[in-house]
Amino acid sequence: MAPPKKSKKSKKDRKLKKNLSLVPVEPKAADSDWWDSFWQKNSSTQDTSLSNDEEEGFKYFFRVSKKTFDYICSLVREDLVSRPPSGLINIEGRLLSVEKQVAIALRRLASGESQVSVGAAFGVGQSTVSQVTWRFIEALEERAKHHLKWPDSNRMEEIKSKLEEAFGLPNCCGAIDGTHIIMTLPTVQTSDDWCDLEDNYSMLLQGIVDHEMRFLDIVTGWPGGMTVSRLLKCSGFFKLCEGGQRLNDNVRTLSGGVEIREYLVGGVGYPLLPWLITPYESNGLPASISAFNAVHGAARSLAVTAFSQLKGTWRILNKVMWRPDKRKLPSIILVCCLLHNIRIDSGDILQPDVALSGHHDSGYGEQCCRQVDLLGRTVRDILVKHLLHSKQTAAPK
Repeated sequence: MAPPKKSKKSKKDRKLKKNLSLVPVEPKAADSDWWDSFWQKNSSTQDTSLSNDEEEGFKYFFRVSKKTFDYICSLVREDLVSRPPSGLINIEGRLLSVEKQVAIALRRLASGESQVSVGAAFGVGQSTVSQVTWRFIEALEERAKHHLKWPDSNRMEEIKSKLEEAFGLPNCCGAIDGTHIIMTLPTVQTSDDWCDLEDNYSMLLQGIVDHEMRFLDIVTGWPGGMTVSRLLKCSGFFKLCEGGQRLNDNVRTLSGGVEIREYLVGGVGYPLLPWLITPYESNGLPASISAFNAVHGAARSLAVTAFSQLKGTWRILNKVMWRPDKRKLPSIILVCCLLHNIRIDSGDILQPDVALSGHHDSGYGEQCCRQVDLLGRTVRDILVKHLLHSKQTAAPK
């Protein structure tokens, strides 16, 4: 078959076409009224009590107040605006505002729902949710570093004072714990390293928290098949402590002239070290040692509760992650920890039903580490005597 003949055009038509200026069709203005649309669409599908309180509803969906949300937007705005917005439009053809992009990312992290479900709630496609969430994670990881850092000496003195006031432990700098982030992996990526004792594929997260359950240091990216004691020893924090560059500042002189160094409290899964104090392990302990274990457990519960709040608030960490990119997962975990700290730093009160009702590592038994450093044992014995002396001194005569 012969190709179709070209239609003949008059000189007038060709001249008219030549003089036309080709103006690209641009999307409408940015979607600035995203919250009204989102609230109208989604408030009725959740707890009925939310329908009358937009402020509480906002925190329900995004885990932070509107004021904190605006602050988060200010941190990432430059990055989200400067990058080409190719494809970032909703079903009405409007560009996604920075606020809507942040809302999509926060909802994805807070709910742990699929990208399809989150996209449906905002009127965008799955690929947009994926692209927006990752852009947000990259931006916040870079722009919010100051919300997760080791305290300077003045701040550390405040932390130690608050912990002693609450638990009676002098010179204590925080609590440490670890948790598993469970995931599924493609067959080609499975290995014994990533398979933990509960036969789940997982990635470990270790965190050190202060008296307000703010993360001071985290370590992640390591396979869940490791023990928490092994993870500790692989961390840069361990190397700094062993080299005298962390937890080695002000020595505290107790009554009787006995000195006590800085330290953390941790569970039986950790080694007993001069700067990491674990509880006594046997039954039938003397009353003074049982009392120490109770105080130690209360202080250590700060880290346990912090992880329950972290996983309860940013539930993407509490659900089984479907074939995540193991190179990107540490960034997702870090950003959730940054958001946890930002909420605390902003004074946002956590809604009572957000934190996990059970343990943050439900189903995992605590492995016992048998490593005992003699200096660590000495520090622990000093703390037992100090608590006993404080109790006797405070008792009415």
